Amino acid sequence: MIRTAVLALGLGVATAGVAAAQGPDAGAAARAAAEALSDAQVRLDQAEGAQDRVQALTGAVRAYEAGLAAMRDGLRAASLREAQLDRELDARETEVAQLLGVLQALGQAETPQRLLHPDGPLGAARSGMLVASVTPALAEEAERLRADLSEVATLRALQQDAEARLRAGLSSLQEARAELSRAIADRTDLPRRFTADPDRTAALIAATETLDGFASGLAALEPGEGSAAAPTIADRKGALPLPVPAQVLRRSGEADAAGVTRPGLVLATRPEALVTTPVPATLRYRGPLLDYGLVSILEPEPDLLFVFAGLGTVFGEVGEVLPEGAPVGLMGGSEALSPSGEGALSQRSETLYMEVREGSRTVDPLTWFATDKG
Repeated sequence: MIRTAVLALGLGVATAGVAAAQGPDAGAAARAAAEALSDAQVRLDQAEGAQDRVQALTGAVRAYEAGLAAMRDGLRAASLREAQLDRELDARETEVAQLLGVLQALGQAETPQRLLHPDGPLGAARSGMLVASVTPALAEEAERLRADLSEVATLRALQQDAEARLRAGLSSLQEARAELSRAIADRTDLPRRFTADPDRTAALIAATETLDGFASGLAALEPGEGSAAAPTIADRKGALPLPVPAQVLRRSGEADAAGVTRPGLVLATRPEALVTTPVPATLRYRGPLLDYGLVSILEPEPDLLFVFAGLGTVFGEVGEVLPEGAPVGLMGGSEALSPSGEGALSQRSETLYMEVREGSRTVDPLTWFATDKG
């Protein structure tokens, strides 16, 4: 009630001006995220007639994931800013009430009454000077309050609009993922280095008890002659992008909560995030393995293996030579709107375990891959 009354006094700047002045970051982030989602929809529409439909749909999925991530981050920032303003305004409730009383008294006083003073004209003049010196400060404080209240209103409107965009974007992303899965299943134009031998692979799985043992055995299995030669990527060592947008949870050799250390990276990803190959590579294995869930093993060049474990879905056929950026799988879990009512996507995450093997030994993946946080 008090805050509404201050807004009604008409002091300060117009609401549109306040929104532009107070929330440029939130507004710019929302516009950028909305544009990213629009671009993703365009990509999805264009994928229908694309010559390389898998590549087009991969771009659409990645665009949707980036747009939703931007919208999610913007909503989180807006929610935090609104909570901060609410706390500040609640703490100033008494001050606001006093300010409102003074402003209303100034607004209701009639001009002749203002000129009357017990000490005569000189007292009236002095009182006028005092009021004149105080009024700008009161107006400034009222303007500052109005700006805060207007920013709160802008942030709330932004979140309401963003929630609708999130729902639509999430629905379109699920559609794009389903289309991508179908397009990969229908793909027949990839070159092959070899044809998979299920019996040899099954025997290898049965004979090994660790990921290290399986990867070593797989590397020792000669794939045989094929139509596609494996390229070399030595010149890109240390600069490869991660196979999925992620944060590094644990580096090579870092112990987890149980004190267990592993030679690979543990990456935190969004649920159902698309995992792609960072370089052209031969798919040496895909499927369930031990207690690692679904695993995809890529061979970019002889004696070099990239192992991705913990996937929810795996794509491709063993022996295929995948082009750079080709999908190898999706993370598990499910992306959903947060039940908290904030309109943001849930904070749940999945973990991808990644190993790199050179010959018979594992190496720190960061000797090959670059991350945003060094």
